[in-house]
Amino acid sequence: MPAKSVVFTAILSLPLLLGGAPALPAAATPDHSEFDATLQAPFHADGKGNRLITLHFSYPDSEQTQQVRWRLELLSPRDHVLRRWQGRRRLAGAAVDVVIGWNGAGAGPGPLPAGVYRLRLRAGLAGASDGGGSAVDVDQSWDVAVGLPRPVASTAARAAAAPAADAGAATAVAPTPFAAAPAYTVHLGNLHSQTGHSDGGGALPACAGAQAPHSAAAGPADAYDYARRRGLDFLMTSEHNHMFDGANGSNAHADPAAAKALYQSGLAAAAASNRAHPGFVALYGQEWGLIDHGGHLNILNSAELLGWERNGAGELLADTATAAGDYASLYALMRLRGWFGQFNHPQGGQFAIDGRPLAWTADGDDVMLLCEVMNSNAFSNRTDESETRHSNYEAGCNRLLEAGYHVAFSSNQDNHCANWGASSGNRTGVLLERGRALGADTLLAALRARRVYATMDKHAELLLTANGRVMGQRFANTGKLTLQVRHAGRRGQRVAAIRVFAGVPGRNGDVAVVGRRARTVLRPAPGEHFYYARVTQDDGKMLWSAPVWVTQRRR
Repeated sequence: MPAKSVVFTAILSLPLLLGGAPALPAAATPDHSEFDATLQAPFHADGKGNRLITLHFSYPDSEQTQQVRWRLELLSPRDHVLRRWQGRRRLAGAAVDVVIGWNGAGAGPGPLPAGVYRLRLRAGLAGASDGGGSAVDVDQSWDVAVGLPRPVASTAARAAAAPAADAGAATAVAPTPFAAAPAYTVHLGNLHSQTGHSDGGGALPACAGAQAPHSAAAGPADAYDYARRRGLDFLMTSEHNHMFDGANGSNAHADPAAAKALYQSGLAAAAASNRAHPGFVALYGQEWGLIDHGGHLNILNSAELLGWERNGAGELLADTATAAGDYASLYALMRLRGWFGQFNHPQGGQFAIDGRPLAWTADGDDVMLLCEVMNSNAFSNRTDESETRHSNYEAGCNRLLEAGYHVAFSSNQDNHCANWGASSGNRTGVLLERGRALGADTLLAALRARRVYATMDKHAELLLTANGRVMGQRFANTGKLTLQVRHAGRRGQRVAAIRVFAGVPGRNGDVAVVGRRARTVLRPAPGEHFYYARVTQDDGKMLWSAPVWVTQRRR
């Protein structure tokens, strides 16, 4: 019988335009039409040490034949490249797959030593930029286990036993009690979903993708009731802001009053749910932007519908005019209004300002709280949390952190079917100060404090502290910095690998691993730094802590 495995998928979206505020297409264009590159790899091999890796490439609604350049790398526990596969595939109307058989070997013969390794896919459309290069290099990856990483009874024993070389590096760690419990309560939910107010709410079990705008009967009230009954502590329905006229493109016959009234009805539905069900938080907001014209972000607490579309009479189909793709102006408006946001499924070419993707502004840094580090399949119709397709956006989030954004990681489901929060066990975890009741105000306060972790496993908890300060904080430090990673698997999950990452805000460089143990002691160079932790469990599911931001001072 094959060994138990969990399959992960990374969905990689390449925007069609990389400039600032783009012109909108005249015709209606599905908002989920983009290049996708998907990596699927079982975390565990079968009983003979073999596994199949599948690379899936698609470009829905593309009118031209594209050529995809791809490279898959096997990285050691110390992030050295051990093996590389690469190639090109022509991509027309139908999706194409590349299947690679891997027997657990590196570049040479024979299996690799037991440990947790990493498969990294980089893909792009060839010839779309300069000299035949890729339009955007996409960097997505998942951990995979070779053999069974041996368990270690304690951090001290593991530190003494772990060899310096890659070969045979011990990576298993005994779980540590969740130290936040005395001071905080943990609440788990989903901050990204759609209903019939835009292109979500598809009836089960027939739902298999995005819905035509306003075609589904299920609305926000149905979503809140469903999520609450399924055990979530909070749910945000984030409707596409440009679909309140009932169309993917501009509806020449749309009534502006009806579009604005629909948005207000969603706010009223959230308020009614919160009054009727204390302890469950219903949020209603908008997913702003076009994915193939800049990228999506959620605005968490706006009482106004934002938009750029107008009907045939020239009337704005929203409360407040915003130019599509103009992120600098949007961030400034959000800061003026006191609104807060989340970067949704970020990719390398998105959120551009003056032609610079993932560009930082002071306004944006003030208002953007979260970055989706992973999602489960947005079009899943499963209701038993068994979805195996997941999307990884850690590379995009890292670029935002390196640009200077102070964002914590979130993990959502982007549900387009009527299964809000039920397709997978992944969640966004939020820490509330003990004694404070969960409500819309306290949830937003915790998000603003970045007391958040992203998890693929709702039964596992993660906390990062720095010199005793809880993740999400910014502080000045002199001397040593002690980073402590605490994981608790409430159903016996063990930790297979820990990675502590470091970066420099505003450098626009690459993050680096600075620790592989539950306790890491550093003496940072003077200046600005951020640190976060990623934990991989022995079932392959991963968790990400919020960063801490440290200003290191000279003595």
